[in-house]
Amino acid sequence: MLRNRVATLVVTGLLCILAIIPIARGGRLTSGVFEGTESGRAEQLVAEVNGHTNEATFVALFHPVRDGQTADEIKDAMHAALEPLKSNPAIAKVVTPEDAPSFLQSRMVDAAGTTRVAYVTLTAQDRTEALAAYPSIRESLKSTNAEIVATGFLPFTHDMNQTLKHDLGRAELIALPLALLVLLIVFRTLVAAALPVIVGGLAVLGGVGLVFAASHFTPVAMYAVNVCSLIGLGVSIDYSLLLVSRWREERDRGLPNDEAVMRTVATAGHTIAFSGLAVCVGLAGLLFFRGSYLLPMGVSGIVVVLLAVAFALTALPALLSLLGDKVMYGRIRLPGAQRPKGRFWKRIARGVMKRPVAVGVPTFLALLAMGIPFLGIELAAADVRVLDKHVEARRGYELMKERLPEQAKNRILLTVEFPTGPALTTDRIGALYDLSQRIKALPNVTGVESLFIGDGTMSKEEVRGLLLDPPLLVGAVVDEAKKLSVGNRVVTLYALTDVSSDSDPARDVVRAIRKDPQVADGVLYVGGDTAHDLDATKFIVSRAHYAVIFVVCAMMVLLFLLFRSVLLPIKAVIMNTLSMTASFGALVWIFQDGHLGVREPRPLEPTLPVLLFCVLFGLSMDYEVMLLSRVREAYRYTKDTTEAVAEGLQRTASLITSAAAIMVAVFVSFAFARVVMIQAVGVGMALAVAIDATLVRTLLVPATMRLLGDLNWWAPSWLLPGGRRRKIDDEGVRGGPPSGRPKHA
Repeated sequence: MLRNRVATLVVTGLLCILAIIPIARGGRLTSGVFEGTESGRAEQLVAEVNGHTNEATFVALFHPVRDGQTADEIKDAMHAALEPLKSNPAIAKVVTPEDAPSFLQSRMVDAAGTTRVAYVTLTAQDRTEALAAYPSIRESLKSTNAEIVATGFLPFTHDMNQTLKHDLGRAELIALPLALLVLLIVFRTLVAAALPVIVGGLAVLGGVGLVFAASHFTPVAMYAVNVCSLIGLGVSIDYSLLLVSRWREERDRGLPNDEAVMRTVATAGHTIAFSGLAVCVGLAGLLFFRGSYLLPMGVSGIVVVLLAVAFALTALPALLSLLGDKVMYGRIRLPGAQRPKGRFWKRIARGVMKRPVAVGVPTFLALLAMGIPFLGIELAAADVRVLDKHVEARRGYELMKERLPEQAKNRILLTVEFPTGPALTTDRIGALYDLSQRIKALPNVTGVESLFIGDGTMSKEEVRGLLLDPPLLVGAVVDEAKKLSVGNRVVTLYALTDVSSDSDPARDVVRAIRKDPQVADGVLYVGGDTAHDLDATKFIVSRAHYAVIFVVCAMMVLLFLLFRSVLLPIKAVIMNTLSMTASFGALVWIFQDGHLGVREPRPLEPTLPVLLFCVLFGLSMDYEVMLLSRVREAYRYTKDTTEAVAEGLQRTASLITSAAAIMVAVFVSFAFARVVMIQAVGVGMALAVAIDATLVRTLLVPATMRLLGDLNWWAPSWLLPGGRRRKIDDEGVRGGPPSGRPKHA
């Protein structure tokens, strides 16, 4: 590889250029999708009635742009602004209050007549096509005499994409300088500090390019870019830090530059490869969620991690070989630069192991206590309320809630699919009447929008007569209503509630409706935001245990192969679980319960716990492997667990602390996002890494290893065929026990 260092760097550059192409082209990112759910089926059936799904329609609100405007001025401004859309081939129809059926007109205008609603429906056949067409349509919707605010699924998804893109750029502007600052403190030279940041940028560039390219062939959630950037930046800088640190150590031992590079790759490269494998195994847990956006997110994450490992083991060694001692250029003098390294951590380790119970038990209990709020976790899918109040889709929602509260109510969609047409027969109308009456009587249901309930006072026979043989005076109105809610084999109706879509009372309404899905010879499907929440949670829970079992078992096998110990893998899994439980508890306390300045507490995303578990379980193994590999290496020479743990902590604690500080800096930068989901991911990962690198690795691990003693290394002989088989160590031992400290530090 070193003989081809220039070629390696040229190939790396070409790959980066290839990654820029799909980024420049842009992606076709969507909102989170769960396939095969009842709420999804309900949305599909709406298209059989209306000719389009609800997702192809957005709401345009027209509101006074200045004080004193009259209702007629807003009405004229609305029609003038909407007129160009009627000839746009991307628009299927535009419905204003004047075009709407008479029974809907009053709901589309407020009492003063100065806030008006129009429904704009696109010709797009799916959400991806609709999202692609929406920006130009919204751009063409202008008025100087009225403020126009768009809300609904399309504006929400579009604004979410734009917000996430902005947040990603801002997070990287925060993360890279913070990471560089930590690296300057660690290496105290500008060039050495810059190398990991460069490798991190390469990994993120390649990963984002692949995500955008994949989005043209398979549904990829809008969160994927941010999450992959967060993971890629963190692990690539981490791996580069480990490699450069090891290279400096080999140079300080007097090895020539190229030999130091080769020995670095042969030793620390094992740890990087194993750590990358561990993170990929964790992310592979997301592959169990086939039919959701978690699967492509898992694949994207795995690719980003593989790129981080590849660049760290190819481009970075090539740079080290090419630059040689120039890596030490740009020396920075910092206070304490000549202070001996590691003694503080060795004293910590010895202090912990003198009193393992006194240190271990309180630490264990503290982590459990931090996790207690996790027991009260509530889950709800993202809706427009996750956006900042200044974002258009959110402003539209708040304006509609204020001026047109009936429009902003939580609407539970009900679709009934019959095996044959026509949908309206005597028996079916009777069954639909009974369904409407049953729903109307449910607690927290404030109304039912249904053809089959009449004016609320009509009997079942009167409703049958009205629909099958309407009186001449109301026949036109009945026909208009049928066009909106009756297809050949499908009918739709809505249950209205005043309770929030993510509340328990709303979920109770959906559960109660779903208890009896039979309507005459048809089947009832329930949709809407609340039903989607329940279905998403059910989807995640039904598959989560497979992902957890796979990740835990695969990780234990990997750790056994690395350390040839039965208890160390079990201990590692328990430690990881503790640190994640504590971080999950903190997330619930902050974002759901509304602490630390969170102004709008809300339930967490259903995918958040499983996403964080799969990501963090692998990341936490980085520090476990760094520490235990050194401890194992020392134990092979001393045969003294206490001395080995002290030596291992002395030699790795500074590196682990530095790596964790970089990870935390990267993850915390995403906490400044304007989308709650990304904030929660950033905070959750930062907390987990910080807890893992401090309380767990420096206190709990030494305490438990001291209590276990030589049992740490025990394994039955039948699990060790060829007992002298070469063991994989992160640092190798052919050169004897590591000694000395870096001269450049």
